[in-house]
Amino acid sequence: MDLTHFFFSMIPIIWLIISLGVMKMPGHKACVVALILALLLALVCFNMPIISAATATIEGAATAIWPIIIVIIGAVFTYNLSVYTKNMEKIKNMLSTVTTDKRILVLILAWAFGGFLEAVAGFGTSVAIPASIMSGLGFDPVFAAILCLMANTTPTAFGAIGLPITTLAKVANIKVLPLSYAVSLQLAILIIVVPFILIMITGKSVKAVKGVIPITLISGLGFALPQVLAAKYLGAELPAIIGSIVSLGLTIVIAKIFYKETAVKSDKHITVKEVILAWLPFILVFFFIIFTSSLFPIISKPMSQIQTTIQIYIGPGAKPDTFTWLATPGTLIIIATFIGGLIQGAKFNEILKVLIETIKQMSKTAVTIIAIIALANVMSYCGMIKSIANVLVTITGPYYPLIAPLIGALGTFVTGSDTSANILFGGLQVAAADKLSMSPYWLAASNTCGATAGKMISPQSIAVAAAATGISGKEGKILNATVKFCLVYVIVLGLISFFGAKLLGF
Repeated sequence: MDLTHFFFSMIPIIWLIISLGVMKMPGHKACVVALILALLLALVCFNMPIISAATATIEGAATAIWPIIIVIIGAVFTYNLSVYTKNMEKIKNMLSTVTTDKRILVLILAWAFGGFLEAVAGFGTSVAIPASIMSGLGFDPVFAAILCLMANTTPTAFGAIGLPITTLAKVANIKVLPLSYAVSLQLAILIIVVPFILIMITGKSVKAVKGVIPITLISGLGFALPQVLAAKYLGAELPAIIGSIVSLGLTIVIAKIFYKETAVKSDKHITVKEVILAWLPFILVFFFIIFTSSLFPIISKPMSQIQTTIQIYIGPGAKPDTFTWLATPGTLIIIATFIGGLIQGAKFNEILKVLIETIKQMSKTAVTIIAIIALANVMSYCGMIKSIANVLVTITGPYYPLIAPLIGALGTFVTGSDTSANILFGGLQVAAADKLSMSPYWLAASNTCGATAGKMISPQSIAVAAAATGISGKEGKILNATVKFCLVYVIVLGLISFFGAKLLGF
């Protein structure tokens, strides 16, 4: 066990914890400094050749831009266009007029609709929008923020069109499909349980579930079961989209049929055409992704052949990088959104302007992602990740899976992003799995699932929730409420990680 190399390897990670968590430094600045530190350590302490360090950084930047940043831009572009065309306002109104029962509203808005927004856009929309709607419907703003942060846990694993999973598979050099399935299995129990916890918190009592047990159970099962099936057979892009849509649809239908006494009277009848038109860009994104998946090889195969393969990194463990230009979620989302916007009545120039504004909006996020992927590349290629894994596994031995989700939670707490947490620690989990002779998919999945826990206590997430509900300055109160739930959540995930591998055949 080389403790010297371990301590050197921890320097960039400790810097990120201090700079982001304590100093509150912007992510794009802190991550660039972390990358510089990693490069210096790689050259001086790990004897990495300059050409290897340089090409590892360039490879990280290239893979960050395509396909990761293009997916982020596409997802946020879809949401921004819906806001621009006023269709997001229509969607909000549709959802908020279903019931007056606050418990059911929490299931519809914080849980299912929040899950849908996380699935298609992420980056704070899944907390900001539901929390602001709930605040407008009479929820205490602090309470609305807390509920939305707690709800925005399990959906983040497959958030923003599966980006955390596809990125983790890429940086850890493992396959997407079995990783997606492992993540869905680890989260399944929590997806069913979290809606009940939200109801109890809403009613401030365990007895609050009385009268809404069936709709709460269906809201959870409606999310969990489709997500597991989609993850097993389709991969990472669609599980959260399908799960959230099914959960949202079932919850609304059951509320309309069995909870009629809580329905909101409305003078205006919303037609099926209006509903479809408002949701059209999201519907097209869904169909574009599913029709270009492995389910339809007649479409996906020729599209996936439009690609470029190039050798960027030069050094031990080098392999060519392949960039797929058309059959990639980011491209498909942007095309689907353009088509949806045109059908909705927006002009091409208007849609293009929204896209350009989105690119500008995401510029700092892009710098952060580029820096952190380049950082992960350098740390992995020079041996830093392996050094950290060796020490942690030596200390914890066969009990390491108990702390695997905690590492993921730390990553999201620091970076505010499930994707970034996977970039930061995904390689570490796979290295630990190799040392323990465990499935790399199971421990990598533990990182992702743990990262969903850290999301609710991340300073960035809390700041978004506070800003959306107009309660800036109350972040401490929100953190105190969410940190308890986070602790229990991580412990449960640790037990699932430890016992689940053998029980579920991983």
